[in-house]
Amino acid sequence: MSTNHNCVEIFSTCPQSSDADRETYLRRVVDVARWSEDAGCKGILVYTDNSLVDPWPLAQVIIQNTQALCPLVAIQPIYMHPYTVAKKVASLGFLYGRRIYLNMVAGGFKNDLISLNDTTPHDQRYDRLVEYTKIIKLLLSTASLVSFEGQFYKVSNVKMTPPLPPELFPGIFISGSSEAGHAAAQAVGATAIMYPKPAREYLAGERVPELDSGVRVGIIARDEEDEAWRVAHGRFPEDRKGKITHELAMKTSDSSWHKQLSEMAKDGQSESNPYWLVPFENYKTFCPYLVGSYECVSNELARYVSVGYHTFILDVPPDRDELHHVGIAFDRACNRRSVAI
Repeated sequence: MSTNHNCVEIFSTCPQSSDADRETYLRRVVDVARWSEDAGCKGILVYTDNSLVDPWPLAQVIIQNTQALCPLVAIQPIYMHPYTVAKKVASLGFLYGRRIYLNMVAGGFKNDLISLNDTTPHDQRYDRLVEYTKIIKLLLSTASLVSFEGQFYKVSNVKMTPPLPPELFPGIFISGSSEAGHAAAQAVGATAIMYPKPAREYLAGERVPELDSGVRVGIIARDEEDEAWRVAHGRFPEDRKGKITHELAMKTSDSSWHKQLSEMAKDGQSESNPYWLVPFENYKTFCPYLVGSYECVSNELARYVSVGYHTFILDVPPDRDELHHVGIAFDRACNRRSVAI
């Protein structure tokens, strides 16, 4: 992947511990991080979830095994106090001089939250996330004492030591496709990360939120359309067990994006359309895919850029070569980003 994508910032995704055995997982994380840096990615998303290893040790592994790649650490307020997040960011900055990105999540699987006695309704979780993020930002942006009192959090005369150099202040993303998610991103000046609809819906006038926005999307692109679809079906075969797991997951999620993707999946897909939801429907990943020739996929990407999406978070790359193919599609998309939609 070229490093001169001046129209977008690209993040890859770290493998999940639930998808690997203990003996090989750490090596896999290091490999994916190095591939991502070599491909010119700005950073790499590290998930957080009840079923996964803690993201902070993984962030440190990534920093220790790359030169400039920025860990994008998923942050769920129920797991730790905002002071602890700020302390971790400041400590990694002090130790390594590396910038961290934070992906603030409100939480979509109700069972995960209920198991930790968090019964906060969906929209109120975003209100809580706003307070949580504001405290983190205050602690990392000032050398003086910080006090804050809100509905969910209160801190009094707290000072962050070691202080974080201004150039290492974290990039902040908020995941959420609902109106509450968009409002939260706007309230804290964060980049709103969502799951894109097909480009044709923006052609038809679908609104993109008027704030800094990005998307989470997988990409499989090749010279020829047929080859891209052959790779796609080989990597993500239809799986009855996966479909059942997906259906069960839908019943325990109050996530707006989960519901939106599920509704779009019901409309059916065709191989003449690069937008593909089979991996999502079969519980293989949690994002739509763009599949097709470099020409087809780059056109779709260029349309997303044209309507205001400038941050792209990719799915976990299966190997180094896949990032090369993705890079070709982004190169062409940035070269034609003025495409009319």
